[in-house]
Order: sequence, then C-alpha cells, then structure tokens
Amino acid sequence: MTCLLVCSALLTACSKKEKPLTIKVQNTLNINRDFETVELSKTFLKTESLDNIGIRNTNTGNHVITQTVDTNDDGISDEILFQPQIAANSEITYEIVTNYDGVGLQAEDVCYSRFVPERTDDYTWENDKVAFRVYGPTAQKMAEKGDPAGTLSSGVDAWLKRVSYPIINKWYKETTEGTGSYHVDTGEGLDNFHVGVSRGVGGIAIKADSSFYFSKNYTKWQTITNGPIRTSFYLEYESWDAAGYSIIESKIISLDRGNNLSKFTLSIDGVQDIYAGLTLHEKDGEVTGNNDFGWVSYWEPHGDSELGTAIVAPKNTFLGFEKYDTEAKDLSNAYAHLKVENNQVVYYAGFGWKKSQQFENEEQWVNYLNTFSKCINNPLKVSLVE
Repeated sequence: MTCLLVCSALLTACSKKEKPLTIKVQNTLNINRDFETVELSKTFLKTESLDNIGIRNTNTGNHVITQTVDTNDDGISDEILFQPQIAANSEITYEIVTNYDGVGLQAEDVCYSRFVPERTDDYTWENDKVAFRVYGPTAQKMAEKGDPAGTLSSGVDAWLKRVSYPIINKWYKETTEGTGSYHVDTGEGLDNFHVGVSRGVGGIAIKADSSFYFSKNYTKWQTITNGPIRTSFYLEYESWDAAGYSIIESKIISLDRGNNLSKFTLSIDGVQDIYAGLTLHEKDGEVTGNNDFGWVSYWEPHGDSELGTAIVAPKNTFLGFEKYDTEAKDLSNAYAHLKVENNQVVYYAGFGWKKSQQFENEEQWVNYLNTFSKCINNPLKVSLVE
C-alpha cells in the first residue's frame, strides 16, 4: 500500500511538472487584428532561457513564426515575439513548446535595418510595407564644409517601396556600383521624398517662443534586432540647445511586419513636451488631425501618385496638432504636440503611398490611422492560463 501511494504521488508530480505552459491572448475590440506583436519575456514565461522555444496555436495545432530579441546586448535573448491572428472580440490560447527545432517553419527576415557606410553613414530600415533612413555624423560634417554630397538633418527620409521583399541592400548596391539608382522607379519603388532640414516623417522639434528648434544628425547607432517580425535599433544625438534649454536625446526605433508606422521610443532630458513633425513639401496637400484618436496626417500629391504621412500617439500623450507654414525652405511642417513623462515619449510615424496599392485614397489612409490608434490604446491582453 505504501509503495502504491508513493508511485501515485510521483505520477501526480510528474504530470504536473510536464504540463505545458499555456498563454491566452484576448482581443477586446470589435475588429480583427493581424499584425500586432506580442512580447513575452523570460520572467513572464518563468524560464531561464528562450533558446529552442516554440509557440503553438492550441486550436489549429500549428506553430507560429517567432523571433527572439536580446534587448540589452548581453548575448542572451530576453524576449520572444509573435503576431497572433485574432478575430474581433475573441481569444486564442497558445502552448509554449520547449526543445522546439523549428523544422518546417521558415520565414524571411523582412524586417531589416543596418548602418550604411558605403553611402556616407546612413542608417536605414524597412519591413514588407515601407522603408526609411536617417543621416549620421559624417554626412553632417560634409554638409558643414559645403560638400553637396553631405546632409545636415535629423529629419526622417521615406523610401517609397511597392514590393513586399527587402530592397535596402539591392538599391544601395545598384546605386554605389552605378548599375541603377534608387531615385528611379523600375517597378520596386524609389526615393523621391525630399527631407532637407524638415522633419521628414517623424523627426522631432522643441518649440520655444513660437520658433522650432532641432537637433543635428545622429552621432551613435546600434542595431538591436532584425528578423521576420521586427527590426529595432538605437540612435543617440549630441546634446543640443533649444532657446536656452539643454537637450539630451536618444531613441529606439522599431518597425514590425505588416505595419506602415515605425515606433519611436524617445528618451529626452530638458523639456516636458516635444513636437514630432511631417514635412509639407510643396504645401499643396491637406493637413488633418484627430485629437480623440491622437493623430495628425498630411495627404499630398507626390510625383505621379499621392502620399499620406502621419504621426500617431497614445491618447494620454497626444496634446494636439498644428500646421506651421513659413516661407523658409523646408521648414513648413505639420506637428503633433506630445507630452514627455519621466523623460520619455512614445509615438508612431510612417506613410502610405498610393502607388504601392496599399491605400487608394485619403479616406482609406485615415481609416487605417483610426484603427491603428484603437489598437495601440487597447493592446491585446496576454495572460498565463493556470
């Protein structure tokens, strides 16, 4: 009898130990959600390592695409990412699978970024929808010496791609080798978006005495992750002056698969609010905004097509929007006024190009912004199933 009791206890203990960890993802909105990224930390999953971890949909039995991220550059993955496809007002459970070898689940790294020394010192990023770049210290020094090949700007450039596969390396290679130019559209898109000293798509400014002040080019960079779900990287700026305010600025920018907007997580000392801007180019477009949903947008004719740019921020961050129109070259921008809390502010900036066939008109672009706002203000709820 004693032996039977011991065996029974051991079987019960083993059964409990081997029970797989399960999580529940809930969508509380009346819309389907496909390209939102869930981040699971080691602490949340109660594991010491994310190596060989898989995530399986318990309804279909299929494993989902995942990506691990080392957030603090210590060589150890801290988070695992995935993008659930979840219907309106519904929930899905997922099993956390250990010792998963990933066989049969291949995914292209469509979310990609890198430093580009062959083009001065750009930093460029993209996903399956959009692409961007910013400019570094060498480009700044060249511009300050009067070299026309230099660029002095902390604005964000938009690369208008209309294919879902990566184009950064291809476009730079063709341009540097002289076999093509990313300023010419041969079917994949092009860079015909002028930035100059404007804010481009999401560059920041400080407003003081009705004037706007900007930083110069980034001074340091670090790639954090590339993969099938997310690219992210760190940029740092030399401290700068805004009407007597000493500003210390750095940011982490990330772009997830299926999204037209990059996420900017800005760390800033010296001010309690900032302005994130959108260049008005020829000033022949329309500035619109929605304080309830927390966005500002600029829809404009662009080349042989049309282009929408936008900034979206959480409702508790978005203080309003304004149009700044001046005769000074490249200084006319639409601005989102954003609140800084604990030296940090988060916002999203990006674009939709009509020629990419993602958006046919301004109405569709505005609908996208409203939906995007609903999602960031009502994130998917993730919990452990006990």
